[in-house]
Amino acid sequence: MNGATVLIAGAAGCLLSAGATRELGRLALRWGFTDRPGGYKAHARPIPYLGGVAIMLGTVAPPLGLLGLVDDQVTAIVIAAVAVCLLGLVDDLAPLSPLTRLAVEAVAACGVVLSGVQASVTGTWLDAPLTLLWIVVVTNSFNLLDNMDGALGSVTAVTAAFLAGTAFVYGQPVAGLLLLTLAHASVGFLLFNWAPAKVFMGDAGSLFIGFVLSCTAALLITGRDTTTVVSGLLLPTFVATVDTGVVLLSRKRAGRPLLRGGRDHVSHRLCDLGLGTRLTAALLAAAAAVAGALGLTVALGWVSPLIATIAAAGPALILIDLPQRVRARPQAQPGNPPTIIHERRR
Repeated sequence: MNGATVLIAGAAGCLLSAGATRELGRLALRWGFTDRPGGYKAHARPIPYLGGVAIMLGTVAPPLGLLGLVDDQVTAIVIAAVAVCLLGLVDDLAPLSPLTRLAVEAVAACGVVLSGVQASVTGTWLDAPLTLLWIVVVTNSFNLLDNMDGALGSVTAVTAAFLAGTAFVYGQPVAGLLLLTLAHASVGFLLFNWAPAKVFMGDAGSLFIGFVLSCTAALLITGRDTTTVVSGLLLPTFVATVDTGVVLLSRKRAGRPLLRGGRDHVSHRLCDLGLGTRLTAALLAAAAAVAGALGLTVALGWVSPLIATIAAAGPALILIDLPQRVRARPQAQPGNPPTIIHERRR
C-alpha cells in the first residue's frame, strides 16, 4: 500500500463524512428525527441525528472503493460494524431494550471472533468468549462516552489515528487504512459537532465507533503474548474505560441503573470544575493521545508492554475514584448559560 492510497483514503473519508453529515442533518430536521431538549439535557433546541451514519459512510466507503474485500478479518469487522450501526440507528428511531441491543451486538461480535480475531489472553478456548465479551463491553463504553458536544468525535479521531499507526507497524495495512479513514471521518463529523453542536451522531455512530475500535484493537494483538495483549486492549480504550468505571462506581453508590442518563460522566465533572465544553473535549482527546502514543511505542518496541500497562493502569484507577469527590450538578442554575451537554439514555 503506497502513500498516495493512504492520502486519498483519508481525504475521501473526511470529505464524505463532512458532506454526508450536513445533508443527513438537514434530512433529520425535515423528518423530525432530533434529540429534543428536556430533563438533564442542556441544549435549548432540537438537534438532528444521523451524524453516525455519515461517520460510517466516511469510514467504510474509501477502503472498499480503493482496496475492495482483500482481508477476511477486516471484512468481517466492516460487515459486523455496519450491522451494529444499523442497530444503533433503529435504537435512535425507536429505543430498544438493553437485552435486544446486547444480543445483536453479541451476534455481530461472534462473527468477528469466528473470522479469527481473538485476544490471546489465556491461550485456550476461553479466548474466544473473552474476546466476544470484551468487544461488547467496550462497544457500549464508547456509547456511554457520547455525552457532550465534540467529546467522542475528538477521542475517536485521536485514538483511531494512533491505532492506525500501530496497525501499519504490525503489518496490518488494511486494518490501518480502515482506522485511518475512521479518524478522518470523525474529523469531518466534528466540523458540525464541535460545541455548540449542530448534529449528533446518536447510537448509530457511537456503537459503530466502539465496535470498530474494539475489534481492530483485538485484531492487532491476536496471537501475541499476554502482556502485549493486555496493553493492546487497555491503551486504545483508556478514556472510554475510565469514563465507564466512573459511571459504574457513581451509579452503584447512588443506586441508579447504569443505562439511565445522568450528569455523572468524567466530562460533566470536568465542566463542574469550571472547564468549558470545548476545553473538556480537548482534554479527553489529549488523554486519548497520550494512551495512543504509549501503545504505538509498544508496537515500535521502544517500551515494554508491561511497563506501558502499569503506566496506564495506575492513572486509570486513580481517575476512576477521584471524580467521585466532584459532585455533579443536577442541572444548570436558572439565569446561567448551560454547558452544552447531551446524553439520551446514558
